[in-house]
This record gives sequence, C-alpha cells and structure tokens, in this order.
Amino acid sequence: MKQLLANLDEFDRRRFLERAAKSMLGVSLLSQLDRTVAAADGAAGGKAKRLIYLFMNGGMTHLDTFDLKPGHANQGETKPITTSVAGLQISQFLPMLATQFDKIAAIRSMYTQTGDHQAGEYLMRTSYDEIATERHPSMGPWIQRFKGRQSKTLPDTVLIGAPARHPSSGFFDPTFSPLPIGDPNRGLENTKPPAYLTEQSFGKRVALIDGFDKKFRDKFKVRKVQTYTDFYSEATSLLSSGELKAFDLNEEKAEDRDRYGRDSFGQGCLLARRLVENNVRCVEVTCGGWDMHSSIFTGGNLPARAGLLDKAVGNLIKDLAERGLLAETLIVLTTEFGRSPVINYNAGRDHHPAVFSAMLAGGGIKGGQFHGTSDAAGHGVATDGVPPADFNATIASALGLPLNEIVHSPTGRPFKVAHDGKPITKLLG
Repeated sequence: MKQLLANLDEFDRRRFLERAAKSMLGVSLLSQLDRTVAAADGAAGGKAKRLIYLFMNGGMTHLDTFDLKPGHANQGETKPITTSVAGLQISQFLPMLATQFDKIAAIRSMYTQTGDHQAGEYLMRTSYDEIATERHPSMGPWIQRFKGRQSKTLPDTVLIGAPARHPSSGFFDPTFSPLPIGDPNRGLENTKPPAYLTEQSFGKRVALIDGFDKKFRDKFKVRKVQTYTDFYSEATSLLSSGELKAFDLNEEKAEDRDRYGRDSFGQGCLLARRLVENNVRCVEVTCGGWDMHSSIFTGGNLPARAGLLDKAVGNLIKDLAERGLLAETLIVLTTEFGRSPVINYNAGRDHHPAVFSAMLAGGGIKGGQFHGTSDAAGHGVATDGVPPADFNATIASALGLPLNEIVHSPTGRPFKVAHDGKPITKLLG
C-alpha cells in the first residue's frame, strides 16, 4: 500500500483516498462537503443576513405575472387583480402574492442582450458573460467570500434542483462549493451508515484514513492538502450532527407541506425556509417549466406554473414574516429573460430578452412598489432599465457586500461581486 501511494501523483492520490473514504465510511456525501471556514472580510451595512434565491428556469412571462397590459391585444387571456397596495395590480394567477404585495418590490424593466437559455441563466447568476477561460461564482459563494463561513457543520450555500450547468463556486476554491440537493422530498441522501457499520468500526476507519494521509500532509504543507483533509472531519461532524434534521421535510406537519404545494418547487421553498432557520446563509431553488412556446393558455401551462409559484412563494413570505425572519432574509425571484408580447402561431410566447420582470422581498427591501416600466405593448423598456449587473448589485448591497472590492481569480484576472453594476437605491431600506 505504501509503495502504491508513493507512486501516485497528487491528483491520483487524492482521488484514490476519496474513493477509499467513500467505500470505508459507507456514505456518498463526502464529495459534496469539500469546504472549510473562510476568513471574514466583508463590508458593514445591508440589512439582509440570508438569501433565498428563486430562479424561474425557461423564461418567465412578464405580461402574465407582474407586468400586465390590460386592454392591449398582447395581454392575452390573463386578467389583472388588485393587490394589498392600493392602485397596484398583478396577474390573476398570483392571488397569494397579491395579498403579500406590501412586502414586495417588482421590477418591470429588466433587460438583457441574449435570448439563449444557458447564456441568460449564467449572466443573471454571475453578472458576467460566460467565457471558456473563466468560471464566475454565483451569489452564495460571493457572500461566503466576503462574510466568511456561518456554520462549521452546515454548508453556507445549498442549491435545490439546480441545473448541471450552474456556475456554482466558479473560480473560488472547493471550500466555497454549494451543496446540491436534487429532490427536496428526499433531503440530504446517503447520510446513514449501513447497519453493519458500528460507531467503533466507523472510528477505526476514520483513523485508518488519517494514518494513510499523515505522511503526505507532513510533506506537503500547502492549503490544498489541508483543505482536502478538513473535508473528512467536516463530513464526520455532519454525519453525527443533529443539524441534519434541517434537511428532513418529514419534520414538518403534513398540512404545512400541503400549503407550499407537494411539487418539487413548493417543497424546495419549504426546505429553504427550514435551512435559513438553521443558519444556512444562502439557498437557491430552481423552478423549471417556463419555456412556453405553445398552448400557454389553452394547454393550462401558464395557470399551473404560475399557481405553484404563487402558492410556494406566498407561503414562504408569510411564514418568514410570522417568524420574524423576513426583515433579515432577502427573497429574490428572477428568470433569464421574458417572453414575447405577441402570441405566436402555436398559441405560445417566444424568447424575449428586451424586457422582463423580477421580484425582491424582505431583507431591507422597500415593499409595495413597482420599479421601472415597459412600453405600452410590453415589448421593451420605457423607463429605469435594469440590466443583470444592476439587479445583482442591488442584491449584494442589501446583503452588505462590498461592490467595489476586487477579487482576483487564479489566472490573475480582477472581478467584482456584481461586475460594474449599480444598485437600485430606491428599493433599499
């Protein structure tokens, strides 16, 4: 064994030990927990301490959610309803959000330059165009970079239902990597050791791994080696921690799970609430199904998709407010672009980056308002246009992150949390 390890280079040795650890510990959690506590060097200010980021994957239609054009031919079949704020109306398919609108700021003048899904998603999440030579971090890892790790046991960022192409921690090292959850109903899987693995046997196997690694650690005293070592101790700590219950939706009452909706997005929002209650700083939940090129009304696509959004997000806002957490939890709802104002020949709406809508709530956001306008046809920005970088700068400002601090990637290139974006100050409390 000693000779085998001596003949391996650093990468192969690391891979060998990781596989050995998985096999010997009887779990498959370890590769998701390669992270350590980072030094806090964030900026003061910002009322939000936590972020729940909700991404409507596929291109959410603005004319049928937050930017209605009643009386115009482009409106289609969607009707407006009044909200809790006098004079402000949103879609009939969002009745619960309408009752919570005093806590919500809806931006109706978002715009971008791309109608490509992958490029649009990447730009919204990072403020940067996707390039081959660099991967940019999403917002959760940026928060950890400036604020430090919040918990030594639980991850700082959790992604629920995120696509494989998610930018994740970008060029940051693996200690910033979010923990992905595929199905919120199943929570954090493979955390229970097999029946044959006793606590004593588990301890012996961990000690054996440590013994394999000690000589290598002593010889190569560099951060990457220490990072790899640390994730074993984090994994074993989490496996024995009572905080694992934060990922278990079975701890919730059946009626509360029903309130959020039993679909993956509804349960994802409920899990997000549980996680921020348990000291997880950033949770992102993805809701697909918005790419409605056909039968947007007749096929029931829009009412169903908007209905599950309304149920999940409405209850999330309500619960956080009742538990005294909304003031310090920023809720963001966005998408990669909008959908065409003109209904196409398939009775659907096509990709439309020229204008779309997004939503902010809680976390120091001044609710009960619309920001910006689109033109009468819902085709382009009329006033106060907001590009993705400005949107992300607003999020970063609400969280108290330094907008002008430069962080260099491993290639030496300079980057900022929201690129060159400027925050929308009128939305910040």
